Amino acid sequence: MAAQTAPESAGLRSPAQIPLRPAAETTSAPGLRAGRIPLFSPTPHVPQGYPAKVFVGEAVPFDVVSFREGHDLIGVHLRLSSPTGEESLHRLTPLADGTDRWRTTVAIDRAGDWRYRFEGFSDDYATWAHAADVKAAAGVDVPVMCALGVQLLAAAAKEDDRAAGELRALRSAATRLRKAQKASDAESLRAVATDTALAAVFSSRPLASLGSVTEWLPLRVERRRAGVGSWYEFFPRSEGAVRLKDGTIKSGTLRTAAKRLPGVAGMGFDVIYLVPIHPIGTTNRKGRNNTLTTEPGDPGSPYAIGSPDGGHDAIHPELGTEKDLGAFIRAAAKQGLEVALDLALQASPDHPWVAEHPEWFTTLPDGTIAYAENPPKKYQDIYPLNFDNDPAGSYAEMLRVVMHWVKLGVKIFRVDNPHTKPLQFWEWLIARVNAVDPDVIFLAEAFTRPAVMRALAAVGFQQSYSYFTWRNTKAELEEFLTSVSHETCDYMRPNLFVNTHDILTEYLQFGGRAAYRIRACIAATAAPTWGVYAGYELIENVARPGSEENIDNEKYEFKFRDWDGAEQRGESLAPLLRRLNQIRREHPALGQLRNFSAHWSDDDAVLVYSKHLDAAFTGTGRSDTLIVVANVDPHSVRETTVHLDTTIWGVEPGEAFEVEDLLTGAVWTWTDHNYVRLDAFAEPVHILKVKERS
Repeated sequence: MAAQTAPESAGLRSPAQIPLRPAAETTSAPGLRAGRIPLFSPTPHVPQGYPAKVFVGEAVPFDVVSFREGHDLIGVHLRLSSPTGEESLHRLTPLADGTDRWRTTVAIDRAGDWRYRFEGFSDDYATWAHAADVKAAAGVDVPVMCALGVQLLAAAAKEDDRAAGELRALRSAATRLRKAQKASDAESLRAVATDTALAAVFSSRPLASLGSVTEWLPLRVERRRAGVGSWYEFFPRSEGAVRLKDGTIKSGTLRTAAKRLPGVAGMGFDVIYLVPIHPIGTTNRKGRNNTLTTEPGDPGSPYAIGSPDGGHDAIHPELGTEKDLGAFIRAAAKQGLEVALDLALQASPDHPWVAEHPEWFTTLPDGTIAYAENPPKKYQDIYPLNFDNDPAGSYAEMLRVVMHWVKLGVKIFRVDNPHTKPLQFWEWLIARVNAVDPDVIFLAEAFTRPAVMRALAAVGFQQSYSYFTWRNTKAELEEFLTSVSHETCDYMRPNLFVNTHDILTEYLQFGGRAAYRIRACIAATAAPTWGVYAGYELIENVARPGSEENIDNEKYEFKFRDWDGAEQRGESLAPLLRRLNQIRREHPALGQLRNFSAHWSDDDAVLVYSKHLDAAFTGTGRSDTLIVVANVDPHSVRETTVHLDTTIWGVEPGEAFEVEDLLTGAVWTWTDHNYVRLDAFAEPVHILKVKERS
């Protein structure tokens, strides 16, 4: 049989990819769960059998636990099957001694539904080579080991998929062993057993026996934006709003909002997220600061969706038309921005659904419809949907609404409060949308219990808001970032928003400019997707008393901001956001989730972590390593020693290497132990590039 290799179209990058071969014959006994070569705990893996999720270009570690009895050596392969059935084979290498865990890392550059499985086998040549080395050193059984080696080499030479160069190497080694056997020459035996060139021949073409395989496991590969992006949220009605002579305000439109796009793109963002753009009800409309009384001209919350002008498939008349939305999407695309639209499945009392489908809501004993609550918050202007009264009808309508916007060019949805709807609804909806258009991305805005957040991600949400907003101390951030990067990374991708129109944490309220800088630096470097809500760059940090929301919240009124003036006066953080997004574009290590490594410092307020990517996956031929050192106390100056595990990027402990601060341009010589001084008011964070040694 002629040798086969993975096709170019498979788009695979792996330093351990090898020519494709059939799996070793499975020798497991029928009815037993353990194979002859046990294979346990395969990853990536998602509970309940949902597909593991990766994005195009993500460097994904494939791990499995495998071993066998006694001292004979084994090997493990990963077999990948593309959406069109093309297969590729990748050799795993063992990790730390005693763990029996094996790994290979693969990046896939083609989206679609893949499958993978692990194949374990007895590695007959490696077993012989190890035994021959040990016995030759001891001068024991030299002729026997030579004879056994000749037999193995002869068996390998009979394989018809061996290349000519491999066959010459096998025959040459066999000749050397025959001579060693006649002379009982231990040194010659050992020379063959430790020949690295010969070992390489068997690494790609092992002599395999006693094989076992796992079941095929699902792997969903999604487009890169599902895993990497910089988000910017704004209210289009505020962009271009005008205060008239009589004191009333004329709303901005989608056309005027488009004028803000160059400024957003200029800061390096690549997703522009719009809060709901639909008609807003008037019944129980909220006034400024969430009051129950409104003044003339109060625009109402865009989350109170629906009026006589239409519902979820309509655009607020003051914002424009579908033609205007199309123009906005095209203008965004010219700036390198994708448009994300808020999907808030709820209704104002004036929504057409209330009259046409009252069964889609919850009716109280007094005949009224229950409004939304999230104690202590009350939303008298919103009716939540009840999907259990008419699942078929309500599900179908929600699918129609989503596909309406998809057909208009929206491919990203930020989903408001998905944890208040049935989990099976989201599994159903996302699967059907992605079956039609796999490029559509759903972000779950679910600040709720861990099990619920994880389940939403498992059933299909491509991204998830997270607890990052409330993780502020060194200990909290280490635990959180390690968890999202390594424990739930197979299915839950965090979007590290630093703030939202609903969330202004105490850290930001009382931390001043330093807090805003610190949070942005961490969010932009710790995970491949992050976001800000408009006004962050202006340090809008005054809260409504007793709440975690901005006072004069934009959800209930128009906002007027002097973007250019603030930057000219040196008051804006736009230059920092611009630099952070530039660093993200220039450093592929920041486009990965699973490569986060926490390090150590002697100060409980100094967070230290690194992001490293091997040269095989950077696309530049050089590895990429960044070290982030952050003073997370926005009120102090900290001096301490940081301690690094430099072996992560191939530097031995004690060895010196150069780092460059990508925020200031300073260059230092570091080792695995280094003094740092971080002034929260001047320079609270180092983002250090590890310079490769020539």
